[in-house]
Amino acid sequence: MKPYEFLEHTADAKFRAYGKTLEEAFQNAAYAMTDVITDHTKIKPVIEKTISVESENKEALLYDFLEQFLILLDSEGFILNKIEEVKMQNNKITAKIIGDNHPEEYNIETHIKAVTYEEMFIKKEKDQWIVQVIVDI
Repeated sequence: MKPYEFLEHTADAKFRAYGKTLEEAFQNAAYAMTDVITDHTKIKPVIEKTISVESENKEALLYDFLEQFLILLDSEGFILNKIEEVKMQNNKITAKIIGDNHPEEYNIETHIKAVTYEEMFIKKEKDQWIVQVIVDI
């Protein structure tokens, strides 16, 4: 199973992320969003953080979870390499994230202004979860 794919969109970046669990789909969405900016696999895993988000529903949780990565990038220069220990319960998600806070050392392709709710969905089909997100670039 592919972790995510980019879809055609006129002005912004649109992607679908997949997972055997909802946690894995959220995790793959974070990787896809990071890959809009730069290749997450090339980020040095030098800093470890824990993020925790609670929201009123699953869509808001996805939005708020992804927004945390944009906030960390804007405030601390943190760019994601990998996510570990993802735990989701009800409408709360906690994850250990690993990356680097020296974006100037990497090839930055574009900047993301915001996560959007436009065309966002979360659904389960057969044995996999699918999330779709558009980010404003």
